[in-house]
Amino acid sequence: MLKANTLILGGLATLCAPTFAADKVTVYQSFSGYSGLINTPNASVLDKGMIDIGYNNQLDLRGVQYMDGHNFIFSAGLFDGLEVSGQIASNSMHDNLFYSEGRGQIRDLSFNAKYQLPYIPKNWFSVAVGAKDIGGAANNYETYYAVASKELWGFRFSAGYSVSDRLSSQMDGPFAGVEWQPFEWFALLAEHDAEAFNAAARVTVPKKWLYDLGSLTFTSRFYSNSDFAEDDTYWGINFSLPLSPRAAKIKQLEPAPVTVKTAAKPTANATSQVVYNSPSKASKPAYTSTQAAPLPVNKKQMNTQAHALKRALANDGFENVLVGYNKQNQLIVKFENAIFNQNDIDALGLVLGRIAEYIDNENTQFYVQLEKYEIAQFNVSGTIGNYNAFLADNANPDLNVNLGAMAMPAGIAWIGLTKANNPYFKPRLTLSPALTSSHATELGVLDYSLALRADVDIPLWKGAGIALGGQVHVTDSDDYEEDAPFRNYREESDFDRAMFYQTFALPWGFYNQTQLGYLKDRYDFMGIRNETGWLSPEGRHKVTADFGYFEYEDYNGSKEYQTISYQYNWVEQDITLHATAGNFWYEDSGARVESRFWFGDSYLAVFAEDTDVQKVGLAFSIPLSPRKDMAVSKYGQVIGAPAWRHNVSTKVGDSDNYLSYNQTYVPARAVNLDNTLFNQGRMSTQYVYSNLTRLKEVYVKYR
Repeated sequence: MLKANTLILGGLATLCAPTFAADKVTVYQSFSGYSGLINTPNASVLDKGMIDIGYNNQLDLRGVQYMDGHNFIFSAGLFDGLEVSGQIASNSMHDNLFYSEGRGQIRDLSFNAKYQLPYIPKNWFSVAVGAKDIGGAANNYETYYAVASKELWGFRFSAGYSVSDRLSSQMDGPFAGVEWQPFEWFALLAEHDAEAFNAAARVTVPKKWLYDLGSLTFTSRFYSNSDFAEDDTYWGINFSLPLSPRAAKIKQLEPAPVTVKTAAKPTANATSQVVYNSPSKASKPAYTSTQAAPLPVNKKQMNTQAHALKRALANDGFENVLVGYNKQNQLIVKFENAIFNQNDIDALGLVLGRIAEYIDNENTQFYVQLEKYEIAQFNVSGTIGNYNAFLADNANPDLNVNLGAMAMPAGIAWIGLTKANNPYFKPRLTLSPALTSSHATELGVLDYSLALRADVDIPLWKGAGIALGGQVHVTDSDDYEEDAPFRNYREESDFDRAMFYQTFALPWGFYNQTQLGYLKDRYDFMGIRNETGWLSPEGRHKVTADFGYFEYEDYNGSKEYQTISYQYNWVEQDITLHATAGNFWYEDSGARVESRFWFGDSYLAVFAEDTDVQKVGLAFSIPLSPRKDMAVSKYGQVIGAPAWRHNVSTKVGDSDNYLSYNQTYVPARAVNLDNTLFNQGRMSTQYVYSNLTRLKEVYVKYR
């Protein structure tokens, strides 16, 4: 009775206090794995780039009853309108379901997706369609639904229709719900989930209390008239944050006015027209102001400033720094990036800012070449005056970006006799975790094996070096111990590679890297691997052929693989699309497709594999190092992994759900074309134009 009275009072408060409502109702995660209320969805989705990590104890046991258990939910907004999530539902954390202790229990991994339909005016209503527990062998929670929502006076009203096979009839028929958010930190929820009426309350910890990292929300389902519930109350906790907080904070530049004369010739009656220019992701920007004619170079002044520029770039930590100029007032800068290892565009932003800082003559034309071990990656040209207007007033910079080596201006006088900060014979050590894991198996919710990995790159000469690697075992869960079921897949302490590599830039956009040496992958091998890549002139398309041949050291036999890959760089949407086909390391043949959704220097990926079995999964990649790493000293450099990846997958399209390890597997390598030359596959001219804001932001931060 007390609960009923509480619900009635809450409803009266809802009707009487709309003026206290928050401006916009927050999108929360439901107990069921999609954004919504308690058991039902609404038509809202997570914003692009946001992730939500949640836990609740309302276990839906095979659609038969609700009981105290565990739900772990990871949700993400991949792009505008699309939300995906993975959910683990389990009675217990460690009970073995093959033994009597786990009899009757469930341990289920499911994949969910929801899409908000576009082209509906926001002031009308929102409509979304979605599915829960897509694919897989045991679809305990398979559900399909359509839902419409309308926000009004701090309320969000939702109604929809769903189809499922649950015996409890949850989400099998019409459903509806209402959310009321009187304050930013508090919300009340009421719903009918096609079987029962439920009510809950949510309390959110202010972001400023958590150093603006994210939002922490507590949810209590305090009432339900369901006939299938073991307990009356259940609770949940969620933490939501942007996948890349830094990318979320970099704001788009406000347009700056540029005055353009409308008369053909200056006259007393000439009028001025204000044209607004702002960095655009759609195409190459164009600077509309009239540039003055080049002035003769002041050799003494230019010599002094070029010397100062070269010293500044060397002090920043850039390598192979070369600065020169000619009589035509053209400045040339060549450099290599060893400090902004997450993204080469940060190095470009700092270098361009330094040029504008140290060179006074605004008519000077600059040509900047970014290289890696003397192999050209891309080049940028522009004028000092135009770039200063960009830094000072946000005017659109007129930059010309091209991949590969630039056409060198004539008559260059180089500053100094040598390049500053020679990169060769200085070891670069990268530390990262090596993690193998299993999720939602009959043995446990999460099993893992963890090691600390160390990869060393020693550059020797142009395009060449030695790559060494190994790892030290750190810890295991019980099921990865030496005598446990997953023992064959545990991370071991090993020195597992010693390779010599040579990289070449070939004509017509081709690149080649060949590696020779020792590899350990369960067994000891000696062999060769070759990667040949072609990059289209603007970087939209990339094709890579990769093959390897290795012979066993201790046995008569060999292993080999051959793959061909294609990548499309959809820069405007921060998406890269990947497809790989061929014969893989463990003698499985087939294909793999993947979509990577980039948020700053991190990405979320959705992938599908079809070889011996069919699998789908989610992956993420995050940097484990500072944005700006330590400079390379004469003793070398120590950094964290610029891009560490982990993935979770599940088998689909079959009647069983057996584990399948190392499908579409090729032995990893710390040195490859993507990591050294292609900026993790993001190398394109449009990528620079799409990140003009970042060029300025990085200079302001590190100048």
